[in-house]
Amino acid sequence: MDETPQLLLFVISLLCYIKIQAHLTVSPSRSQLLEGDAFSLTCKEDGWTVRRNTTSQQMSQCGVDWGRRAGSSCTISLTVPWDSGVYWCESREGSTSNSITITVTGGAVILQSPVLPVIEGHDVSLSCQTKRPPSNHSADFYKDGSLIRTEPTGHMTIHHVTKSDEGLYKCHISSHGESPPSWIYVTEKPPTTLPSTAINAAMSTLLPLPSITTFSPASTSLQLVFTLVRHLLVFCPYFISTLLVVSLYRNRHTGNHLFNSMVMTLPTQAKEELDGDYDDVITAVTTEDHL
Repeated sequence: MDETPQLLLFVISLLCYIKIQAHLTVSPSRSQLLEGDAFSLTCKEDGWTVRRNTTSQQMSQCGVDWGRRAGSSCTISLTVPWDSGVYWCESREGSTSNSITITVTGGAVILQSPVLPVIEGHDVSLSCQTKRPPSNHSADFYKDGSLIRTEPTGHMTIHHVTKSDEGLYKCHISSHGESPPSWIYVTEKPPTTLPSTAINAAMSTLLPLPSITTFSPASTSLQLVFTLVRHLLVFCPYFISTLLVVSLYRNRHTGNHLFNSMVMTLPTQAKEELDGDYDDVITAVTTEDHL
């Protein structure tokens, strides 16, 4: 028995249960800003709104309490220290995206570090900059309060980061001052293939199909899975809409067919009754003539 239709139905149903989330990005991509700098945040999903939590405002919304909103983006043209806080995207239904921590300092030194988590095995570049150029001063770099090393150009690279490199970083430039601390997150390297046990567990939890019991790990290339997910996430709403339209059309078509049958039946019944009455009249007249 061909299991392809059932497998396709399962994949579509599975993806319909996946919660679509927006992804927040910031430009320039840094976690620290000097007072007076400008930056913008963008939700990678239409209709989502940028929100934030700061020490002065709780759960405030871009375009209402602060910033200038344009679609799913938000811009702050002139930053101040109380713009420091946690930013994220939120939908009308209350779904949220990843969060980004932004620090705005009134000091003279900032640490340029990745604003998003770094994947294990990648390199991380840190830069200690001053408010006024030149910015290539000798700088001391610290992690969790301990000195890592001193770089004469103010730039430091951590090669092939691991989970142990995760922590709170800051820098210091003599005669200029110290930067605020920023946390650098390190995430595990994603697997190249998806384990069959995880797929089978998802199958049995969301939509168990008796005829589908196993998946071959060799066929679950990460790139192919991501491509399938991306296309079917777009297809899923149209698939559901099509089913609803077809269902409504079939109900309407059935109703119209029943009505047409009734309309066609009534004239036929009337004609038969008239023909019967006519035959009765002819029979009666013929009988009287014979008498």
